[in-house]
Amino acid sequence: MQSLSEGASAALSRNQSPMETSVAVSPGARRAFSGLIDYAGLFPPAELAMPQAQAEYVRARSGPHAWMLGRFIVPLSALSGAQRNFPGAFSAIAKFSEIESVAALRSEGVAIDSIEIPLITSDEGEGALREMLQERRATLERLGLSDVPVYIEFLRLGENGLSLESALSTAAAARFGAKLRCGGITADAFPTVDDVARFIGTAVAANVPFKATAGLHHPVRHLNAASGFVMHGFINILAAAALAPRVDLAMLTRIVAEEDSRAFTFEPAAMRWRNERVDLADLTQARERAFVSYGSCSFAEPVDDLTALGILAR
Repeated sequence: MQSLSEGASAALSRNQSPMETSVAVSPGARRAFSGLIDYAGLFPPAELAMPQAQAEYVRARSGPHAWMLGRFIVPLSALSGAQRNFPGAFSAIAKFSEIESVAALRSEGVAIDSIEIPLITSDEGEGALREMLQERRATLERLGLSDVPVYIEFLRLGENGLSLESALSTAAAARFGAKLRCGGITADAFPTVDDVARFIGTAVAANVPFKATAGLHHPVRHLNAASGFVMHGFINILAAAALAPRVDLAMLTRIVAEEDSRAFTFEPAAMRWRNERVDLADLTQARERAFVSYGSCSFAEPVDDLTALGILAR
């Protein structure tokens, strides 16, 4: 049986387009960013129409940085069998009640490689959540979806007794991944540095692969002048996930809060944050078993930023 981490690893390989043009990049950076960016052009703030969003995705797949491109994120309601020939893989946003529709579309040849599920848990205790997730895992097995990574977004944790630790340990037991929401269109949608660091540390300790969504428009944490929001950075998230097995929560918080892009460097055989070094083996494990990918409504924007920082070649 294919594990969740094996599914993530296989997806990284599948996301290498045969049309891509090679560009010079250090092995550390290539390992860090391979298949990292799931394209979310259908969602705010871009909110492109489906034809335009798919055209942008196809264009990125044929470009020199196609190796960084992951799945095309789409609501299940926007998918149909007509998209069986789409030149890429989908990450479908679906409710647990729609899992049979996901299975039907896959049987029609639609390349759904992962599923993202919103789950409001404020009224559920740990025991009820464990029972529900075990039932959902059995349904996935029955429908032939055991090899598909499923990422759950736990909402309103703590309001009625279900802690982050309980939610993620329960997800791990049923072989589900998790989603980390990093922002949105209002200030209260952005989690604090402490919240993000705690999520990463807890997920890594529980062996729960996670993907991030919303708000990660740029590599390093920064103040966005247009919105006035302080936005999290995807390199911060990656560095924290890679270093989480060996640093404490206070250090994770410092990594997530880092706003100096010069603190992050990529070498032929490593990634560094200040004096902390992550070799390729640990970086690989972090990408496959911890920070699997993040959704971005733009592919060009993170590529341009990484180029401006000298991490990608001009």
